[in-house]
Amino acid sequence: MRKDSSQASTKSWQSIIAKYNKPVLSKSIWQIINSVGIYLLLWVIMVQTLKFSFWLTLPLIILSAGFLIRVFIIFHDCGHGSFFKSKKLNVIVGKFCGILAFTPYHRWTDNHRAHHKTVGNLDKRGMGDIWTLTVDEYLEMSRWQRLTYRLFRHPVFLILLGGPVSFLVLNRFTNSKMTRKQKINVHFTNLVILVAIGVVSWWIGWQAFLLIQLPVMYIASVGGIYLFYLQHQYDDVIWCRSETWDYQKLALHGSSFFKLPALLRWFTGSIGFHHVHHLGPTIPNYLLMKCHEENEIFHEIKPITLFKSLHSLKLRLWDEKQQQIVTFRELKVIGK
Repeated sequence: MRKDSSQASTKSWQSIIAKYNKPVLSKSIWQIINSVGIYLLLWVIMVQTLKFSFWLTLPLIILSAGFLIRVFIIFHDCGHGSFFKSKKLNVIVGKFCGILAFTPYHRWTDNHRAHHKTVGNLDKRGMGDIWTLTVDEYLEMSRWQRLTYRLFRHPVFLILLGGPVSFLVLNRFTNSKMTRKQKINVHFTNLVILVAIGVVSWWIGWQAFLLIQLPVMYIASVGGIYLFYLQHQYDDVIWCRSETWDYQKLALHGSSFFKLPALLRWFTGSIGFHHVHHLGPTIPNYLLMKCHEENEIFHEIKPITLFKSLHSLKLRLWDEKQQQIVTFRELKVIGK
């Protein structure tokens, strides 16, 4: 049985969040230096090492992918307006980081904000989340529809292919549902990326560019999509219908606490404290762990370790009767 979060602290969650949702300029600037700055520096170093051997460059590619994830976390924070007090500065830095991560700022940010308002709501799925069906919805599908869903939810497709395709391909296109502002931003992002690719390719050659950029993007996007998947797809997660949806409840129990080793926590910008982030999206990433540790309201949340997170890849469907997320194998048992 989960405890009522309201009993964990006499303070309201709003007052708790208010203590931490104030960006610290010096910390934000330092994070740009030790993330964006080092990522760009590593790019220059990789260009030099590639002249000798790709195998000499490979360790730097893996390291650069970690820094690119940190760049994306800054991009993410800017989208929430949590990285700087200045709205204009958040947009400028966010757009720049978005270009480095091949992600249009306005489209991604708008979708992500909508995701925060609907997370765990079975009646409002489809905005910034992983395609998740209920057991009943799946059973009502045709054989081919089930096969499509099974393929989509398979880790090879979802993690190893879905991440790279999303960042490198899908982010390049607009659709009829986008606003004019979002479409312009997609085209602007594409144009800047194209110019940057042209300049760098002229400098080092297109083969060298691809040998560096493609593996960096692939590793970073696979790691990023795995983090995104774990945020709302795990054993103890809760989902509900609109009539019982509650912001605090779904933030704390519909978002994971992914407890990573210190080094991985640093590279991922503490986004593993996702339960804290969903309760207070305006808290900058460098204050998430501090907020978690200093307030009892978060201490009841059961953490997911790196090893245990692998089991979450087997989870596929939400069972409304049992109120839990299940695997396809468990679905067969339910059917019996």
